[in-house]
Amino acid sequence: MAAMQHLVEEVERSYAETQERLSDPSVYNDHREAADVGRRLKELEAAHKLAQEWLEASSDLEAARGDGDLRELVPELEERVERVEQELKLALVETDPADRKDVIVEIRQAAGGDEAALWAGDVFRMLTRYAERRGFKWEQLEASPNATGGFQSISFAVKGDGAYSIFKWEGGTHRVQRVPATESQGRIHTSTATVAVMPEAEDVDVELNDNDLKIDVYRSTGPGGQSVNTTDSAVRITHLPTGTVVAMQDEKSQLQNKTKALRVLRARLYELEREKQAAEQAATRRSQIGSGERAEKIRTYNYPENRVTDHRVKLTVHNLDRVLEGELDEFTEALAADERQQALETAAV
Repeated sequence: MAAMQHLVEEVERSYAETQERLSDPSVYNDHREAADVGRRLKELEAAHKLAQEWLEASSDLEAARGDGDLRELVPELEERVERVEQELKLALVETDPADRKDVIVEIRQAAGGDEAALWAGDVFRMLTRYAERRGFKWEQLEASPNATGGFQSISFAVKGDGAYSIFKWEGGTHRVQRVPATESQGRIHTSTATVAVMPEAEDVDVELNDNDLKIDVYRSTGPGGQSVNTTDSAVRITHLPTGTVVAMQDEKSQLQNKTKALRVLRARLYELEREKQAAEQAATRRSQIGSGERAEKIRTYNYPENRVTDHRVKLTVHNLDRVLEGELDEFTEALAADERQQALETAAV
């Protein structure tokens, strides 16, 4: 009880200090620091409410223990205090600062030729439907279709509070086992599509120096090489220090393509920096969406058995049709619960 009392006092102190900092004119006038302090205050809000609830529940418990008429409430109040303690400890587990951000999702065909391109299109539809189910808004950024109706690559942005905390679980290799439409013998093929999920960076997260950017413009082309328009509206931006290249040609105007390309570039550079930090902290973090682990298959979609298996949490469901319609909540919740449990165990060491 004494240790918990100390923890609650620390939460109260941190919350009050953070509120005070946010109202400090020197912080308020510094956009980067104000954004950091604002995010910190938002992170502490849940813990602060739970700390208040713990104080109230503990007070009720003490009162019940000292009052014969209320003694029968003691077991129920003890259970409540214990539940709030657990919730408070979970709330204080360090969260990924990117969790509240919007995201940029890039899907690419991998192994399997035309069937992989079709599968990339199916994954795109699944994830955009999931965004709609969660009440998020999404917009397509870029698409490279192939001749069969699938995609070599397609990218889109998802906007909404906490979008990254939901979509980060989709980063990795999605494997499908099914009979392709072009397969005359009825044999099951295995194909894959890779998904990269990046937090969308704000100006305060990534500062782009014009001298670090090489910007090329060229004429847009469609599938098969035909010209889409007659002006140099397509834009390719190269970030010279890292060699990161982003090309955008879906919009008719050069300015619109440049704006979209800069959004994707910021997200990629932000993710590069996060991966670098993650590599430095690898000993303390078990699960990373990074360049190395992105190559691992995270989920298998088996059409003949109407089965989907998430290999990270060993969860299997037999409702493939509904999963492809964007019903991914069961996987998201299992993965988030696993992350919280791992973080609690790490914090307890």
